[in-house]
Amino acid sequence: MSAQSFDIIVIGSGPGGYVAAIRAAQLGFKTAIVEREALGGVCLNVGCIPSKAMITATHLLHKAQHDFKTMGLNIMGGIDVDMPTLVKWKQSVCDKMSGGVNQLLKGNQITIIKGSAEFTSPQEIKVGADKFSAKYFIVATGSRPIEIPGFPFDEKEICSSTGALAFDQIPKRVVVIGGGYIGLEISSYLRKLGTEVTVIEANTSLLAGVVDPDCAQVVTRKAEKAGIKIIYGAKAKSQKKTKDGFEVAATVNGKDEIYKADKILVTVGRRPNGDQGNLKAAGIQVDERGFVKVDAQRRTNVKTIFAIGDVCGQPMLAHKASHEGVMVPEIISGINRVYDAKTVPAVVFTDPEIAAAGLTEAEAKAKGFTDLLISKFPFAANGRAVSMSETEGFVKMIADKKTHVILGIHIVGPEASNLISEAVLAIEMGARLEDIALSIHPHPTLGETMMEAAEATLGHAIHIIQKPLGGANKSAHT
Repeated sequence: MSAQSFDIIVIGSGPGGYVAAIRAAQLGFKTAIVEREALGGVCLNVGCIPSKAMITATHLLHKAQHDFKTMGLNIMGGIDVDMPTLVKWKQSVCDKMSGGVNQLLKGNQITIIKGSAEFTSPQEIKVGADKFSAKYFIVATGSRPIEIPGFPFDEKEICSSTGALAFDQIPKRVVVIGGGYIGLEISSYLRKLGTEVTVIEANTSLLAGVVDPDCAQVVTRKAEKAGIKIIYGAKAKSQKKTKDGFEVAATVNGKDEIYKADKILVTVGRRPNGDQGNLKAAGIQVDERGFVKVDAQRRTNVKTIFAIGDVCGQPMLAHKASHEGVMVPEIISGINRVYDAKTVPAVVFTDPEIAAAGLTEAEAKAKGFTDLLISKFPFAANGRAVSMSETEGFVKMIADKKTHVILGIHIVGPEASNLISEAVLAIEMGARLEDIALSIHPHPTLGETMMEAAEATLGHAIHIIQKPLGGANKSAHT
């Protein structure tokens, strides 16, 4: 039987793949998409969306338990957490999102092929017993959690993030191996449910090399205050099943220690799926880390095959994949585009949230910006944050002192994930501090912190005390 033919076949339906398929169809290409599991991929089904659902629910729980009484909102008796119902609600959110992707794909007349795709040649794949050919392929097969020796995932007791988002009962004790953003996000939601959480972290600080150190300190203090136990300089060695759970053996600064747990969560990173799909049969080159090698147009060494998202390199973020998903079909259509983003924003949904765009102070100096303007504006001085009872954190701005061009913006505090988009636009447009400082921001909003952080970096914030300015720099207008 001859292979069914398409203009473009997308392999993987995550936030890179399904976006690529839709854009391809919009451009008039006969398009198919292959998915072996649920439409929407890891992000919509077992990653970004379900984790944010659980974080949102437990954030509301925490506010009800700790803030409502102060506000005069008295709840008679305690709040009962129905874990099966919470997990069911979380799953309903995922199902809505996945169902939405299904509708979008069908609405754009995209053929959905269920199963695992394997290349048989640069022009053909097989899915089960069926074969499909295409003029172009877009590989969007994503990544998977890294499994470490001695801790095999069963997603019931020894879990990746997938299992940790599907507990049907609140675990009493959890040991989290890895203090990165995934581990801390899940630790935060579990602690709010009452779980005793111990984080085993190899570095001497949390989120090392991931976010601005000042932002990480705010989250670390909040986590410790909430009762999360953090063990630094620690490496997990093994685990042993006992009658009442597990014993996790770790080396801590050269000494052997034992930590008890009912569940073990391993969050030491993710690895690209470049070893799947029989890419060798198509002649696609993969580097030693498992990433598919691509150029600035996300084209592999095989000119008719592209790769996007986690499988083709860092940063392994959903929004970066979606950006590439729009770009690649446009390139195939003849539009002259390359991946040239000045910044890819990063968000950590801890408590409080962290969001960043652009360079850290260390990165700016490494790039030759030796004379910098740096300042912070605290949420404690923002009326909206005070009215929300969420005053931890700040907006930090970094700019070139000579030109006032903004190099980086780092936020830790309420709604940081929503505030960072203004920072991305500013950096992409090459904005100066004055551009933000002179733009009227609505009051009372958290967004005002962006304007006031720019004013603070210029030396004349209104709502914090700074040394008086002299000379010609009294106004952002000069």
